[in-house]
Amino acid sequence: MVGGLRRAVADLLSLPMPTIAAVTGHAVAAGCLLALSHDYVLMRADRGFFYMSELDIGIRLTDYFNAALRNKIPAARTRRDVVMRAARMTAAEAESAGVVDRAVGGGAAAVVEEAVRMGEELAARNWDSEVYASVRKGVFAEMWRAVAEEGDGDGDGDGDEDDEEKEKKGAARSRL
Repeated sequence: MVGGLRRAVADLLSLPMPTIAAVTGHAVAAGCLLALSHDYVLMRADRGFFYMSELDIGIRLTDYFNAALRNKIPAARTRRDVVMRAARMTAAEAESAGVVDRAVGGGAAAVVEEAVRMGEELAARNWDSEVYASVRKGVFAEMWRAVAEEGDGDGDGDGDEDDEEKEKKGAARSRL
């Protein structure tokens, strides 16, 4: 999964158009990374948490996940609380902390409607798509470099998770 997730993040960062995550429930672990990999994040106000569970379940963060956190959550204290306290943030808390762009009231459909509206508004700007993708890769250069590199992102260069990491993930899944 680690390699597939890295490729998905690389694909999102390479898209030649603005991207908007419509989080209609929880954004947990890899879901946080997928949300943060978008240009904009809208989150349902009345349900769900933004929650980095890795510390709670004993899984190390990959290099590209750390790069994403540094690029997308620039406030050090917020990043610390999200990662080192495994804080479960409501949409309002995440918006206040700058983790998501907007907490949207009115349920899941309202979040999706707002994301579509925002997407249409951005598309109407008619930006050059290749320039847009290039600018995104520059703005989030550390994140882009981390996902564009070969391997699994765990820093050992072998392109595969180690056995201990696989065992921890299996045990963590059984606890969830």
